[in-house]
Parts: sequence; C-alpha cells; structure tokens
Amino acid sequence: MIDVLNDADFELFRNVIYDESGITFSATNRSILDSRIKELLRTKNIATPREYYSLITKNTEEMKVMLDSVTTNLTRFFRNQPHFDALINYVIPHVIENKKEAGGVDKVIKIWSAGCSSGEEPYTIAMVLSEILPPPYTYQITASDISLKSILVAQKGFYGEGKVDGVPPNYLSKYFTKVDDGYQIKKEIQDKIKFDYHNLKNDSGIRNLDVIFCRNVLIYFDEPAQLAVINRFYNSMAAKSYLFIGHSESLFGMNTQFDFLKTQWACLYEKKPH
Repeated sequence: MIDVLNDADFELFRNVIYDESGITFSATNRSILDSRIKELLRTKNIATPREYYSLITKNTEEMKVMLDSVTTNLTRFFRNQPHFDALINYVIPHVIENKKEAGGVDKVIKIWSAGCSSGEEPYTIAMVLSEILPPPYTYQITASDISLKSILVAQKGFYGEGKVDGVPPNYLSKYFTKVDDGYQIKKEIQDKIKFDYHNLKNDSGIRNLDVIFCRNVLIYFDEPAQLAVINRFYNSMAAKSYLFIGHSESLFGMNTQFDFLKTQWACLYEKKPH
C-alpha cells in the first residue's frame, strides 16, 4: 500500500520543488502534489515518499522527471486572442520602428515563449509573424519549458483533430499538413523555433529579446520567485521591448522596472530606457 503524503512528507517535497524551480505548493493545491507523487511511486515501484525523496535528491535526471510530473501544462492555439491582436497591431510595428531608430541593421525579431508547454503558443506566434512581417524582417523564436515531455511533443509539431480547433481555417490550410488522425505543422514554421528545456529559476543566457511571452506561469510562483523571474526577463530584453503575461497575472505592487502598457487590444508590459 503506497503511503499518502503526510505533513512532513508534504513539506519535504514542497520545499525541494520550490528550491529547484520556484513553483509553490500550498494547502489549497496540496492534493495535486499528493496525486502526482503517488503516481510516480506507483510507476517506479517505490514503496514510500521518503524513498523517492532520497532518490530525487541524489539523481538530477530523476529530479527533472519529478518536476515535469508536478507541473500543469494547459494550453491551446491562439489562447487569449487579444494578446495576438496587440502583437499584430501594436507590438510588432513598434519593434520594427525601434530597430529603425537603432540604425536599421538588425532585421531579426527575437521572441521567447517561456513556459511554452506542448508548443501551441510559439507555433501561433510563428504563424502570425509569418503572415504580417514585411520583408526584409524575419524572426527567431526560442521556446522553453520545465517539462521535458511537453518539449518533445512540441518538437514533433503534431496535433490531433481536437487540438487545432482554435486555428483559423486559412492558417490551418497554409501552415499545417493534414495527416491520418491530426495535423502536422509545416517544416518552414518548425525551423523558426528552437525548443529547449529551461528552468525559469535560472538565467536563460538569451539577450536582446524584443518580445517575451510568459503567460500563466507566474501564478505557480510566490512573490519573491516571481520578482526574480521578472528581473531575469528584464535583463534578457532589448532596450525597447515588450512582455506578455497571463490575463489573470499582474506586476502590480511588485518593484519591477517594467512600465504597464494598455493598448486598445490588450494590456502588457514595456521595457524602455529610464
């Protein structure tokens, strides 16, 4: 019989998850952690939470597996359409203008989809930019997640029938190939995106980003961890650049260097020289 997490076990796992990733489990979402750990014990045939805790603290690969298992990966194509309307109508025109003001040499728009899950967000961004960018401008997208399973799905670029419901018909026909029981994203879009495992607790090493999407990720962090992530974003971005976070998330009350930006399409944040 597999043990349920007792209070002491819960604190152990809660603390190590926070230390390793910044993700916070509280009493309100304790049941999620409990069920995920029990499933890991079952699949690995380990008798007690303490045995598994001992394993993950000695084995970095097993730690990644555990972090992967306790994260929630909910996404879809064109999730929160107003953000993409703001990207199309406000952000990209301003990014291009910023590049012209900086001398016009840089023609590559650099975007990071942080917490990309199974890839729907970065592929949506890529399709949108493929539609709207005027030549000679092009784009590069880095897409990262703490879930290795999600990254593998994203890299394949295959989505079942129900997964493409939010994709406009013209995008579906232009950027996907219909196969057996789903749709395969076309190589021309896949080649524009670099998928990578990344823990937001660490610096990505990326610099001069024009746009960051990090939506519905900060809600899993407490405020100190949120602030640390936001500051790392700030340092990775170009002098004039833009940050999208989830519609239920806010930097209000946090001591950040970003400016709140309200457009007619959506609210976002802006980095500009101070």
